[in-house]
Amino acid sequence: MSGRGEPKGDMSKRKRFGEILVEAGALDQEALDKALSQQKSTGKRLGQILEESGIIAERDIAMVVARQFGLKSVSKIAQHPFPAATLTLIDSETALKKLVFPLKVEEKVLSLAMVNPLDIPTLDDISFRTGLRIMPYVTTPSEIIEAVNHHYLKSGQAGDKEWWTVLVVDDQEMVRAAIAAALKKEGFIVIQASNGAEGLKEALQNPPHLIISDTVMPRMDGLEMFRALQTQITTRDIPVIALSSRAAAEEEAHLLEMGYFDFIAKPINPIRLVARTKRALRAVYGPDPRRATP
Repeated sequence: MSGRGEPKGDMSKRKRFGEILVEAGALDQEALDKALSQQKSTGKRLGQILEESGIIAERDIAMVVARQFGLKSVSKIAQHPFPAATLTLIDSETALKKLVFPLKVEEKVLSLAMVNPLDIPTLDDISFRTGLRIMPYVTTPSEIIEAVNHHYLKSGQAGDKEWWTVLVVDDQEMVRAAIAAALKKEGFIVIQASNGAEGLKEALQNPPHLIISDTVMPRMDGLEMFRALQTQITTRDIPVIALSSRAAAEEEAHLLEMGYFDFIAKPINPIRLVARTKRALRAVYGPDPRRATP
């Protein structure tokens, strides 16, 4: 099967996907209608909304997608060895951003694990860059993130650092610079990323003690990055402070319920930022290591 094809209209695609979930008994019509309404107002993927609501697990969604489009599914990618020549066909940032992973090449056909087999632009781009036809295999976001973490990145341990390391993720350079300056003044090591995909890569490769992340960013937003971090054993326990220009109490409550450690509204006050940072680190890791007695 070629990775290229004519996608169906967005509405019919979402409707058919939802109908199959209902037919499979994965959710009822009322839940589907609510999810479709939310999808229309937020622009998020239907599957993403269902996952966030806890209505259906990502593995179930992958199974339904595979069945819907007559594709094979794949799992436990991280446990299988892959030749270096295959891995170099797609870089780690693209793999994390687009949620794809190269499986094998046979007779000028690249078998590609992916979450969304109807992402035609990505299929076309990879086919053009590699000169290969694409055969998609359906999998889950967690499977791909774990595979990238295992096969591309070398994860360290936050506890091995001599001093607190903070990852700052924000698409606005001035905001990142201001946060970094305030934290560096207090002696923190600061790593910066301009979007969720870059932040996820940094966190997987060199797990920090704390992540401070905007919630609204291009490419991969902060919420998507947060959910991805929760699926990995090396990053799921890292406290994350959310930054948001939406200062309403409802927004703060929603983020805290998701599992964020804390919430800071924009514009950011440096004194408040440093205080919340120190509070988070003390709560999770204990006393300041430079003052701890041996």
